Amino acid sequence: MRTRTIAAAVTGAALLLTLTACGADDPAPKAEATPSVDYSAAAKAAGIPPRPTGDERAQLLAALAAAAPDTVQYEDKAIDAARNQCSAINDNSKKMDWLASQRFTYKDVTTTEEQGKAINAALKKSGFCNV
Repeated sequence: MRTRTIAAAVTGAALLLTLTACGADDPAPKAEATPSVDYSAAAKAAGIPPRPTGDERAQLLAALAAAAPDTVQYEDKAIDAARNQCSAINDNSKKMDWLASQRFTYKDVTTTEEQGKAINAALKKSGFCNV
């Protein structure tokens, strides 16, 4: 019987220590600081133009719709794909048309390499990719 009493006392003490270690007054663990990065400079260095707004956005969507109508079904995705495609255009990628077909294929929109070629021509003609 004495063994049970000692075991209960030890268990109770351990529980009490555990509960006090988790007190509400304890400071939260500190997160490590992440370095600040200038994403606009990084994007510009990669040949990616800023997100267009207003008339520039409307003109870009019109140019994309003329090249491959289905691509603008999801406007924000089309804008992001166009910005990313500019990196391939500005880098003079050898698989530029294929990359466009991949970037402009999303959800229920499928873009062919032929349409990718038309998209690249539209992006170049519009001057959107000039950064």
